[in-house]
Amino acid sequence: MNINPIVIAIPVYFILIGVEIVYHRVHSVNSYRLKDAMTNINCGVISQISGAFIMAILFGAYTFVEKNWALFDISPAWWVFPLTFIFFDMMYYWAHRLSHQINLFWAAHSVHHQSEEYNFTVALRQSSTQILWTFMFYLPLAMTGIPPVVFISMQGINLVYQFWIHTESIKKMPRWFEAVFNTPSHHRVHHARNPKYIDKNHAGTLIIWDKLFGTFVAEEETPTYGVTKPLASWNPLWANFAHYFDIWQDMKQAPRLKDKLLIMVKKPGWLPDSMGGYRSPQEVPFRYKKFETSTSLKLNFYIVVQFLVIMAGTLTFLYYLNIMMNSQKITAALIIVFSVASFGLLFDNRPWSQWLEYLRILAVPLIFLYATGGLNPSLGMILIAGTYLLVSAGWFTHAKRPVHSLTPGTGH
Repeated sequence: MNINPIVIAIPVYFILIGVEIVYHRVHSVNSYRLKDAMTNINCGVISQISGAFIMAILFGAYTFVEKNWALFDISPAWWVFPLTFIFFDMMYYWAHRLSHQINLFWAAHSVHHQSEEYNFTVALRQSSTQILWTFMFYLPLAMTGIPPVVFISMQGINLVYQFWIHTESIKKMPRWFEAVFNTPSHHRVHHARNPKYIDKNHAGTLIIWDKLFGTFVAEEETPTYGVTKPLASWNPLWANFAHYFDIWQDMKQAPRLKDKLLIMVKKPGWLPDSMGGYRSPQEVPFRYKKFETSTSLKLNFYIVVQFLVIMAGTLTFLYYLNIMMNSQKITAALIIVFSVASFGLLFDNRPWSQWLEYLRILAVPLIFLYATGGLNPSLGMILIAGTYLLVSAGWFTHAKRPVHSLTPGTGH
């Protein structure tokens, strides 16, 4: 079974999300929208699925560096854990800060900032490619001699801590706590698209790094959440690659090779003078409207149930990843990613999304049979797969509705 702290915490995350939804309903707080919350979680699903493969490679790289180039031979004694926690948190601050300052890094990290709401599901909205750019920041821990088991534990604790700060339910913590630790108030600033808040409060667990390095701003007026160029889509795959596409479009128009390279490494929004110069963040329009699309209640209910089925499959995949054959891992990962992308496309009302969903309905039971029984599935598994196929196909045929056009937010 996978003992990654992040994976183990997933059921607790969903319980807390449920508690927050009930709390907000009781207090008439409108911070949850179905499509936004599901897209946040679906981005997290893709991040965990891709991470199951990417982290194995990067963890191997960390282990190699620690084994061959470590300056000190450090055993995992009790005192190593708190010191590594502080060391890791400082390196996280710099990796996070530069993810807002380097356009290529921002292309990955922007996924986490795209939601126009602020609730616990936003904590799960993680990038699938960010670790490729930021992993280098943690290699000094390996070169110091921090054992891999200590590194992975502190990484997990750092990320698990950050879950609870993604909420509007907690206004302020005690003053001493706000002075030292990252809190919901501090992190709401970080997720705001208001110009005064942009690129502030990069802390993971300890807000002292922002105060020490000059990037701290206290929460004052109510933040407006999201990115300065709204994503305007519920597709979690597109969410992961939208800003990369924007960079590519800018690079194609840049007249010189030097400018093309600078577009990747300069601050997001930078352009050469020949293309108009830096595009600074604008104040949020007074009548700004959040992105939304129109789908029927029947279709929404169908997607939610299918989403819950895929979530159960995802948890099973993550928990038993270490005992699965590579072919089973790959096929299961592909169908999970295919499924959450299909849900997003249905919410987006893409003209071809209905046919893609029929293909998914056919693929899911086939992959299920292979993942549970290889090439010789049991009769019971065949009956379960067949029932899923027939029920899902019939239900979707009844639930789907004529295609509607997108209703993008204003603020592009």
